[in-house]
Amino acid sequence: MSSSPKIRVMILFGGRSGEHSISCATAAGVMRAIDRAKYEVVPVGITRQGKWVEADEDPAAWEIIDGKLPEVTDNGGGEVTLSLDVGTSEARVVTPGQPVRSLGHIDVVFPLLHGPFGEDGTLQGLLELADIRYVGAGVLASAVGMDKHFMKLVLAGAGIPIGAYEFFTASEWDRDAQTLLKRVEPLGLPLFIKPARAGSSLGISRVTSLADLPAAIAEARRHDPRIIVEAAITGREIECAVLQGRAGQPTRASSPGEIVVSGGTHTFYDFEAKYLDEASVQLSCPANLPADVTQRVRDYAVKTFDAFAGEGLSRVDVFVTEAGDVIVNEINTMPGFTPFSMYPRMWESSGLDYASLIDELLTLALERPLGLR
Repeated sequence: MSSSPKIRVMILFGGRSGEHSISCATAAGVMRAIDRAKYEVVPVGITRQGKWVEADEDPAAWEIIDGKLPEVTDNGGGEVTLSLDVGTSEARVVTPGQPVRSLGHIDVVFPLLHGPFGEDGTLQGLLELADIRYVGAGVLASAVGMDKHFMKLVLAGAGIPIGAYEFFTASEWDRDAQTLLKRVEPLGLPLFIKPARAGSSLGISRVTSLADLPAAIAEARRHDPRIIVEAAITGREIECAVLQGRAGQPTRASSPGEIVVSGGTHTFYDFEAKYLDEASVQLSCPANLPADVTQRVRDYAVKTFDAFAGEGLSRVDVFVTEAGDVIVNEINTMPGFTPFSMYPRMWESSGLDYASLIDELLTLALERPLGLR
């Protein structure tokens, strides 16, 4: 009796955003841990210019080693494309002057991309058009979750507590910076200036004087013309991992985790602290919180996920104040997913190991119907 065919998983990574290398490192972790007895991996990388290419299946090719960031480059071969013919679910390699080569049927895509052109609904829309199932949030949740301004509007509309902030565009700043400064002043100091649609702390500045605000805005707009200015919140930085429920079951939340940035090098959890200076960061799972606060964090994480019509996975980041209040900072619809990232670590502390988590997410994606849902 022949065994059942393996489920064919396209692991898609790299991309055009500033989080390209982090996406590669995430793919390395998944490729190393995925159950090869159950899944056949079809690795596809996206260059910084947006070309889809066949990628090395060796996880070591995509890991961050000695601070060196991995990158998908154009290997001179053909371009990987997806058929948009409904019901086909086929990947193909198109090389000028050569016959089109099939990579075969794709059962499910694991889109391990962070930031614009990957986590923001654009890729999810393409996969919907291609009629291929995929891990993670759909078009709307991805797009709204990526934009910190619209994210805050959804959170506030759902009655979820958020911090004080102001939003404006780069063109508004260029037209009337003085009026915007007056709007920002009541937020107090320090302030956090962020690109509205970037992740991994790229382009974020902490300012302790309004005189430094123009430079911080210039840094943020290098990544995005939409800019968020947030008031500082005094509290502990807590994260909670969320998983979609199976077959009508409720959304699940992990034990919360805590980030503690130590030493004098980093004043907040910036890109270098996250990925290049691990010694300065302590990740505590589960977080040492009173039982009632832990439950409140988990409740708000689930409420946030459901408010966005989340699917698959998300990580919800909150602040817990000294009084025990929980303030939601943001949702990440495709959180960092290396074995050492907070999202899998929180699930591991909750009883779900990394390989099982990957299997769970792929199963959720395969069970999800195609089209409108």
